[in-house]
Amino acid sequence: MKPNQQFEKTKTPNIKNIILVASGKGGVGKSTVATGLALSLSLEGYSVGLFDADIYGPSVPVFFNLDNEYPAMREENGVNIIEPFEKFGIKVMSIGFLIDPKQALLWRGPMASNALKQLLNETNWGNLDYLIIDTPPGTGDIHLTLLQQYEIDGAIVVTTPQEMALIDVQKVIAMFNNKDVGVPVLGVVENMAWFTPSIHPDEKYFLFGKGGGELLANEFDIPLLTQIPLTERLCNSCDEGKLNELLADSAVKLAYNQLLDGILKKK
Repeated sequence: MKPNQQFEKTKTPNIKNIILVASGKGGVGKSTVATGLALSLSLEGYSVGLFDADIYGPSVPVFFNLDNEYPAMREENGVNIIEPFEKFGIKVMSIGFLIDPKQALLWRGPMASNALKQLLNETNWGNLDYLIIDTPPGTGDIHLTLLQQYEIDGAIVVTTPQEMALIDVQKVIAMFNNKDVGVPVLGVVENMAWFTPSIHPDEKYFLFGKGGGELLANEFDIPLLTQIPLTERLCNSCDEGKLNELLADSAVKLAYNQLLDGILKKK
């Protein structure tokens, strides 16, 4: 059987490119990378959507200062169409807009997958050059639903330098490389590669080890797209929903420019 032959995939004719951002474990800054990539693409003039597919731990609403906001809906041919929020030129949708952030979702895999498909299919994305999908950590039901039912153009894997993160990311890369999946891994992003004080941009402190992203890229013969430093301004911009300050540090801006170049060169 040919790869993906057994799956009937949903067509997204108005979306030119769908890119997954994935990680092997939580806490590596995957959502920050997805948001930063979406922002970088938008600043270059591309029409961009950001879909938060982390059903159990959505964080994108906080990044955009949209927590406790509820999207507008309209009925069209018996279907409720959801209007995404738009900030900084990015169309944003998350399950976090539709649930109480203080309540845990007690959903089994099939229910979570159905909610994901409904949210993705019924959002009025319009015409997009890129839809960036922030996926949950690991290799679970959400990933399988996306890979089996949508035409995915590529995936980015996010890691931090320490060995434990690298071990988990290997499993994610193996998932994308599976013969029945066949989604190209565009490259590795090493997040929190070092700490750089915002007031001393030339200083580097390797708090979590060094060189792990390069080792992973070499092992799987895929590009190391960028190494993103950790700065206090970056952390504050995410926590306070000030996305306009995400790229304020020159070192962070350079890292995301490298990531953007790596993505655009693939097309």
